[in-house]
Amino acid sequence: QQQNLAMHLLKLVLNCLNFDFIGNSADESADDLCTVQIPASWRSIFLEPETLDLFFDLYHSLPPMLSQSALSCLVQFASTRRSLFSNPERAKYLSNLMKGVKQILKNPQGLSDPGNYHEFCRFLARLKTNYQLGELAVVKGYPEVIQLIANFTITSLQHWEFAPNSVHYLLTLWQRLVASVPFVRTAEPHLLDTYAPEITKAYITSRLECVPVVIRDGLEDPLDDTATVFQQLEQLCTVSRCEYEKTCTLLVQLFDQNAQNYQKLLHSSSRNPLEITVQEGRLAWLVYFVGTFVGGRLTYTSTDEHDAMDGELSCRVFQLMSLMDAQLPQSTNEKVELAILWFLDQFRKTYVGDQLQHTPKVYARMSEVLGITDDSRVLETFMTKIVTNLKYRGRCEPVISRTLQFLNDLSVGYPFYVSFLTTLKNVKFVVNVVECFTFHTLTFQQSKHFPFLGISDNHSLSDLRCRTTFYTALTRLLMVDLGEDEDEFENFMLPLTVSFESVTQMFNSSLKQEEAKRMLIGLARDLRGIAFALNTKTSYTMLFDWIYPAYISILQRAIGLWYQEPACTTPILKLMAEFMQNRSQRLNFDVSSPNGILLFREASKMICTYSNQILSLGTLSKDQVYPLKLKGISICYSALKSALCGNYVSFGVFKLYGDNHFDSVLQAFVKMLLSVSHSDLLQYRKLSQSYYPLLECLTQDHMSFITSLQPHVLMYILTSISGGLTTVDTVVSSSCCASLDYIVTYLFKHIAKEGKKALRCREASQDGQRLLNFMQHNPEVLQQMMSILMNTIIFEDCRNQWSVSRPLLGLILLNEKYFSELRATLINSQPGSKRQVLEQCFRNLMEGVEQNLLVKNRDR
Repeated sequence: QQQNLAMHLLKLVLNCLNFDFIGNSADESADDLCTVQIPASWRSIFLEPETLDLFFDLYHSLPPMLSQSALSCLVQFASTRRSLFSNPERAKYLSNLMKGVKQILKNPQGLSDPGNYHEFCRFLARLKTNYQLGELAVVKGYPEVIQLIANFTITSLQHWEFAPNSVHYLLTLWQRLVASVPFVRTAEPHLLDTYAPEITKAYITSRLECVPVVIRDGLEDPLDDTATVFQQLEQLCTVSRCEYEKTCTLLVQLFDQNAQNYQKLLHSSSRNPLEITVQEGRLAWLVYFVGTFVGGRLTYTSTDEHDAMDGELSCRVFQLMSLMDAQLPQSTNEKVELAILWFLDQFRKTYVGDQLQHTPKVYARMSEVLGITDDSRVLETFMTKIVTNLKYRGRCEPVISRTLQFLNDLSVGYPFYVSFLTTLKNVKFVVNVVECFTFHTLTFQQSKHFPFLGISDNHSLSDLRCRTTFYTALTRLLMVDLGEDEDEFENFMLPLTVSFESVTQMFNSSLKQEEAKRMLIGLARDLRGIAFALNTKTSYTMLFDWIYPAYISILQRAIGLWYQEPACTTPILKLMAEFMQNRSQRLNFDVSSPNGILLFREASKMICTYSNQILSLGTLSKDQVYPLKLKGISICYSALKSALCGNYVSFGVFKLYGDNHFDSVLQAFVKMLLSVSHSDLLQYRKLSQSYYPLLECLTQDHMSFITSLQPHVLMYILTSISGGLTTVDTVVSSSCCASLDYIVTYLFKHIAKEGKKALRCREASQDGQRLLNFMQHNPEVLQQMMSILMNTIIFEDCRNQWSVSRPLLGLILLNEKYFSELRATLINSQPGSKRQVLEQCFRNLMEGVEQNLLVKNRDR
């Protein structure tokens, strides 16, 4: 019974300490940044040293299930806001916390429990979150405490398999301690120059030692969890920069030792695959460490000596890269390759580019060993590596994807253009670049140089996904020279022209349908990459003139033929969606050009064709409904939204000249919408994030279409808005609020003009009257949404309050009676002490509000 009472008391205390006293709703995911805003009236309790002593004693005396709660309370005590104390009081309070830490670490038996261990790691991290290094260093007994914490951290890192999620907090502590070193003004030694290198060494050696255990016992490899690895490496890079010489010396020694062992194994007459795999795992970790430490230069004060050390480390990775590539095509290791690409990217960010400070020291050792003397030679090495990966590692999707992303990153930015293009003209490695783009002068049947570009039956359709990224980078690079030269652009597009002509012929042969489909999927991905890279009016117009009308009809035909195969329809629909994007005003054609209307007509045809065909499939199973139907619908909605908001089509022209393409695509929108349940509309994020912004565009500029809908369709749309108002996705909820605002504003303006019967307003009046009649027959629709918005504002953490407030005034003015009833209900639902406060808030809300929806009136 006593333990049960203690458990409930600890829970009560913890809930009190976790309470959001000032309503800032701290994000739980940012646990290490939390500060507890203790009320000033509790100050006397926190000043009593017995308070902290009580919880430390509870930790030592209670069983693990309860001692964990005591530590959780201490985590919050360590996070108490600084302003609660004066300087002397804060120093005394910190001294008591440090004394408790010392007691726990001198008697660590309780930390064998994973729950206690985790909470204690959080407790240590909170110490540095709330206190400065200078304050910690002057506490009595600091040298002993920091030594105990360092030993505890080293032991924890060495036992990497025990509570791995807790390591984050220990690394956070040391990262922040080291980052504070330049700002320490106290004469007391902080001793971090002694212990930080030991922490770095423990992390490095523990990860190397885990490799054989993971491989031998078949355990989960920590390297597979890249998110956690990168997070920890980011923390470690700051720690490693303290006494960087020691870190580099250790890493050079380990790298040389493991690289030599690896070479011996490769040249051994009896090659042991298991030992080779172990060495490659260790080398992968070492490459990640080098990339991390090189990248850490941007976050920590560096010297020329540090740059020279980075050169020593980088030199070894470049040598390893050459060694790994020399084994191709017989063998390759995915983890090592991904680590090398990570290193190359970190080196690029740190040392390559005109915008970065010139650092010749980093090239001193690299120049002696590898002949890499400057940025240009590094770029040559980068491109050689990219070419090698594309050639020989084409079936390793993670490596190809990361390689192409690296190439894409290189192709972005003015500094690279200058350096890279100068290098192309002056260095012989242009041969490699030409070879990299060899496929572009061949038919796709001959694209064997780069397997991921292949179209043979030996390659799955998923292998073609990388082509978009590849063509984006390729187009960016080549367009620098191509500029506005139409002849050069035609030459650039010639291989795709040949391929489209081949597809046209295959369409007429029933025996070659599969081959045509595979070619078309690749072409769609390639063209999407090209279109994404063309962000100027001139370059985009050249692409449009190339594809229209000759080849876009082939895409239309494919949609109708293979509508049941998402592997084919998705790339084509995404291509059309990309074409509709008016990014950087690239679709603002000349005033004499009909291209905007022609483009929209083609998009309308494709969407209507897809809509008619996909709806003919009938009811689909739960596991098929998204890939076969909803994904395509979401892309269609995204394309239509881009067209409606692109400002390159005057939609009134269609009705004026009797063209039904605009009406047809809107009807297709309705048909597809009615085939989707409200639950699916909110459950599938991509669908909801394409539907609701599209609905916002329709309610903003095309209310005549909304009012012309059948009552059951209008009810479906309004119900979908009501459901979207409560979602946690701010993109969806903000679009719902905007759509609702446009609807109620349109309705309010119609009612305001009801007395004006001018002939020119008759048609608009009829549209508004239809909407008014619907609302009069279904008054609960707007009333329910008003209730949702009011409850959201009053009772919930509203992250988009401005958006939520926009439709509120219109709803109130249209439903004043219901607003009075809702206000009374909300006030009466509150405790007596809060009713007057809420009632005053409502009075303030409506004070000075007039009967109109002018901006000035909305913002009151």
